[in-house]
Amino acid sequence: MNESELDRYSRQLLLPNFDIQGQLNLSQAKVLVIGLGGLGNIAATYLATSGVGHLILADGDQLESSNLPRQVLYDESQIGLNKVDAAAKQIALKNPAIKVEVIAQKLSSDSLLKAVEQADVVLDCTDNFTARQAINRACLLLKKPLVSAAAIRWEGQLVSFLYDQQSTPCYECLYPSLSDQQLSCNESGIIAPVVGLLGVYQALEALKLASGCGKVKHGVLRLFDGFEGSWREMRLTQDPECSACAHETGMMV
Repeated sequence: MNESELDRYSRQLLLPNFDIQGQLNLSQAKVLVIGLGGLGNIAATYLATSGVGHLILADGDQLESSNLPRQVLYDESQIGLNKVDAAAKQIALKNPAIKVEVIAQKLSSDSLLKAVEQADVVLDCTDNFTARQAINRACLLLKKPLVSAAAIRWEGQLVSFLYDQQSTPCYECLYPSLSDQQLSCNESGIIAPVVGLLGVYQALEALKLASGCGKVKHGVLRLFDGFEGSWREMRLTQDPECSACAHETGMMV
């Protein structure tokens, strides 16, 4: 590490369980963030400013004015731009030393597998079940750690799956079927700090995984009630009928 990097990351380097090795691990890590909305814009910001060496940002949407209360990485001058391009520009201003790769399209099938295969850690920051299901299956197939979060109304949830270390349970054990309507903030609403909080937690989990420092729990669902300001945890178990992880045929994306 050079003198400028030592100065920039000095507060992280002070952590006895992180130190220089943790920072070096981050600088060599590649993290895929799928979805640059309320969750992804926050997570990507902290990953970038913390020194993750290579970010892959994937999203096919354009920025709208209704996004701005939750997606604080952006500003009004970027309305109408692809979110990944807007995010890459803002991230470059915050930490020009890291590499940012953008995929300005919705990932599916081969493109999803290709992106996941490149990554050391995958963050699911999407807002629909179809995408979440496909991301889960790709990570499961390629044995990549997955950090998934969601937020709606006053509520949020976070769960990490260490598919490189353990095989069960998976995201579809938790949600074998769920309609996109049930996950839609457009219909149900969202309070901005809740989705921001979950994005921060996703970044924290990813930083621990990418640096090799800190404990990440496999298959533990954390539920946040923003109205009450409370958390609770549930340990997931494998669904023996899960179409993704219980049968070899379910491993296909």
